[in-house]
Amino acid sequence: MDVRVAIVGAGFAGLGMAIALTRSGELDFVLLERAADLGGTWRDNHYPGAACDVQSVLYSYSFAPEPGWSRTFSGQREILQYLRTTANRYGLPGRIVFGAEVTDATWDEHAARWRIRCTAGTLTAKVLVSAAGALSEPATPDLPGLGDFAGTVMHSARWDSGHDLSGERVAVIGTGASAVQIVPAVQPVVRNLAVYQRTAPWILPKGDRLVGRFARDVYRRLPSAQRATRLLSYLTNELLAIGMTHHAWALAPVRAVATRHLTRQMPDPRLRAALTPHFPIGCKRILFSNDYYPAIAAANTDLVTTGIARVRPRSILGRDGVDRPVDTLVLATGFNVMQPPIAARIAGRAGRTLAQAWAAGMVANRGTTVAGFPNLFLLVGPNVGVGNTSMIYMIESQLAYVLDALATMDAEQLATLETTEHAQLEFTRRLAERSRRTVWLSGCASWYLDANGRNTALWPDFSFRYRRLTRRLDRDNYLGRAA
Repeated sequence: MDVRVAIVGAGFAGLGMAIALTRSGELDFVLLERAADLGGTWRDNHYPGAACDVQSVLYSYSFAPEPGWSRTFSGQREILQYLRTTANRYGLPGRIVFGAEVTDATWDEHAARWRIRCTAGTLTAKVLVSAAGALSEPATPDLPGLGDFAGTVMHSARWDSGHDLSGERVAVIGTGASAVQIVPAVQPVVRNLAVYQRTAPWILPKGDRLVGRFARDVYRRLPSAQRATRLLSYLTNELLAIGMTHHAWALAPVRAVATRHLTRQMPDPRLRAALTPHFPIGCKRILFSNDYYPAIAAANTDLVTTGIARVRPRSILGRDGVDRPVDTLVLATGFNVMQPPIAARIAGRAGRTLAQAWAAGMVANRGTTVAGFPNLFLLVGPNVGVGNTSMIYMIESQLAYVLDALATMDAEQLATLETTEHAQLEFTRRLAERSRRTVWLSGCASWYLDANGRNTALWPDFSFRYRRLTRRLDRDNYLGRAA
C-alpha cells in the first residue's frame, strides 16, 4: 500500500489530523492504530472515576461541538463516545487499520518515502504524522520485589475492569491525577486502602455539575451560545498561564483557594500537615477534586508518607517498618513522557532514530518537525503540552500548521520538506529562555522536566501565542526538494 499520508495513532490528535485532511479534500491517507478500537488515552484509561479536568465545551474539537455533554467535566466513557461519534460523522472508521502497531518507520532518501512496517503489514507514505501521544506508555516504578507480588497488579492505564475490588485490601502507589480520581472511587468498596504518597499535590475544588436539559437544548438550537461558553472557559483557564509562565505571584489567589479547600475538607491536623504541599503551586500539575480529601480521611484509608522498603508476595513493607497486607496493587505512576517508545522506531536520514536525535533531550521546530526527518510531523510533540488549558486547542493549532505544510508541498511541487537545524536550535533556545521564568523551573521535580532539568513537555507561554506561531508554515525555516 502506498498513501500520501500515514497517521500513527487514533486518539484525539490522530483523529483530528484525519478529519482535517478530510475537510481539506485530502483523502489519500490511512490511520494506523495499535489497539482494536480508537480513542487513545480515553480508551486506555478507564479506571474507576476517570474523567477530564478541563471543561467539556473546551475539551472537544472546535469544528465538532457536542451540545449534549451531561456534565461540565465529562467522564471517560462520554469522551470516548464523543470520539467514536465524531469519527463516524467524518467517515473515518473505514480508513483506520486496527491492530497495526508500528514496529519501525524508515526514511527512504532515494524514493522520498517513509517505509513503514507494522503488525498489520507494510506500507509506504510520502508523509508520516506521529500522533502516538505523550500519555500512551505507562511508567512502571522500580520497586524492590514488585515482580514477586502474588496478588493483582494493575496500572491505572491498564485497568482490569473484570477485577472486583470489593472487600479487598488495596494499595495505590502515587498521588497524581489518576490516583486523585481512583482513590475516592474505590475507597467506599474496599476493606482497606493504603495510599502511598511521595509528594502531596496541590488540589483545587472541581466545579463539576450536571448540565441541565434546558442548557443542552439551548446549545442545540443556538450553537453560538455554546461557542460563547467555550470562549469563556478558554479565557478563564488562560488566566492561569499568567502565573505559570510570566508572574508566579499571580498564583497566590489560586494557592489560597487550594489551602482553604484542604483546611475545610481535612479537619485532622496530622493528615492536613501530611497533605500540605511544600513546593510552589503550579510547579507540578495542579489537580482538581471534591472527594479526594474525604476519601483519605475515611476510617478504612491509610496515608503512607514514609516510602516503600520492599514489595512482598502479599504485602508492602514500608520504610516505617510496618508490613501492610495487600490483595491488589494499583500503580498510578504516570507515563514515559520523556522517552516515548515511538521515537526509537522512527529512523530518519542515515538511519538515525528520533530517540538518538533526542539523546540530549527532545527538540523540534514549533514542537512539530525535527531536522534530519523529512516529511515527518509530530502531534503533541516537545513543548506542546499545557498545564492550564485544553490540549485540544494546541492540537488544532498543530493541525493548521501541518495542513499549510502539505499545501506548500503541493504549491511548490516538493518531494520533501524538512526544517533546518538552525531553526530548530533557535526555537529550542527561545523556549529555554522563556522557560526560565516559569513556575515549572522553581525547584520541584516533575514529569515536565527531562533528566537535564530542562522543560521539554510544556509550552512556556500563552496558548494563543502558540496558535499564532503555527497558523502558517514558517517557510524560511524549511528546505524543500523538488519532486
